Amino acid sequence: MEASAQIYHNVIMDRFRSPRSAGRPENFDAEAEGNNPMCGDRIHLYFGREGARVSHESEGCAIMIASAELMADAVAGKTPAQIRDLRADFESVVTTGAENPALGDLNALANISEYRSRIRCATLPWATLGLALKEAE
Repeated sequence: MEASAQIYHNVIMDRFRSPRSAGRPENFDAEAEGNNPMCGDRIHLYFGREGARVSHESEGCAIMIASAELMADAVAGKTPAQIRDLRADFESVVTTGAENPALGDLNALANISEYRSRIRCATLPWATLGLALKEAE
């Protein structure tokens, strides 16, 4: 495995094994659920408007959980419009494989484009966040 692929693998596995944004917070403004019946991924996402805080309760594969974790970091402090733009940029990365330097660690999921069936795993947290944003508005 080349060095950059190994670094990205390490990022994904670290966030899967040691989630930092997992759990139900005391305070939140909106929540949403998402699932992928094809592979069994499930996420219950909590969104707090103040500071754009995201936390989640998730069951599923390493890609989905790592994506939820990296997403929580990436959206912190962003406006809903910025979050929507970030989601579009992320979806472009995982569908094309073309990294976007502005996305930082989210690029760890760029090689998902090589495994079409796994794109839904990576984008499920983002789609669920989109539902929570609609509820929050």
